[in-house]
Amino acid sequence: GVRSDRTYNLWLGLALALLSAFLIGGSVILKKKALLRLARGGHTRDVFGVSMTSSCSLSAVAAGETCNFAAYMFAPATLVTPLGALSVLISAVLSSYLLGEALNVVGKLGCLLSVLGSTLLVIHAPQEQEVTSLRDMTDKLLEPGFLVFMSLVLLLCAVLILYFCPRYGPSNILVYVGVCSLLGAFTVSSVKGLAIAISTGELSRDVSVLSNPLTWILLVTLVVSIVNYLNKSLDTFNTLLVYPIYYVLFTSVVLSTSIILFQEWSSMSAVDVVATLGAFLVIVVGVAMLHLFRDLQVGAPPEVVHLKTSGRNTHTHTHTHTHTVDNGLSEDHLDVQSP
Repeated sequence: GVRSDRTYNLWLGLALALLSAFLIGGSVILKKKALLRLARGGHTRDVFGVSMTSSCSLSAVAAGETCNFAAYMFAPATLVTPLGALSVLISAVLSSYLLGEALNVVGKLGCLLSVLGSTLLVIHAPQEQEVTSLRDMTDKLLEPGFLVFMSLVLLLCAVLILYFCPRYGPSNILVYVGVCSLLGAFTVSSVKGLAIAISTGELSRDVSVLSNPLTWILLVTLVVSIVNYLNKSLDTFNTLLVYPIYYVLFTSVVLSTSIILFQEWSSMSAVDVVATLGAFLVIVVGVAMLHLFRDLQVGAPPEVVHLKTSGRNTHTHTHTHTHTVDNGLSEDHLDVQSP
């Protein structure tokens, strides 16, 4: 009946989203292993081992993204996209066990918060889909509210790419990451549309959409531009900062698109809406704790800093001299004494 058509197969979608997170999280470990092997063996030795590990890493990413795509067929975007954070958690836990990387108390708390937020998200996710066919999808895409939203996103993307990227890209982390996140609005819309077409069998009846070269040109351009700007940000800035910021911005854009386009939240109660937003914020805090405080030494004894001062003619000033530390940065030398 209508009810069965409109109700999500939530558990299947959830299983696919979790499998995707596990595969993508595992691919990070394989990539790290390849880099470590390369660093140990130099560029000439063990090339086969490195290339095999890299190939496995790429295969895991491809499989993970395929599962993620399939998850959109059975579960709402409101649920699938935020669960992507679990790949960060899985890679942190696996690297702690397999690569011997230390995971401090703050990191473990971050993991716990991410799991808690994800659980809340699953409990309160929308159960009914508002878009069940390509005709519904077309109607939604042509609604004035969505057209205005997409026009604003495109305009903002153009301003960021043409004006801000050349000037502030290398110095401001938000520029490149912002472009990737805004383009995410289009990827999720197209993925969801394609998922609906496949799941309803409309694609086999009418392949005119796929035979149009413009469809493929747009899709390829979109994916390439997202990967390009994400790589630029990863090359320029610390990975520990890029991923949490990208996750927050990308997921926020996708949730906004989901609310405006699919109106998945129209069937939800006020309690579920508030709980979903709260769950998303809990995951954000968890991811930030896991990433930003990974290298923080918790429980180290506090250090007392004594400044040498000398007074002459009632003027007191601090004697400091500069030296260069290991990372090439210059800092003021102070006498440090542990209690």
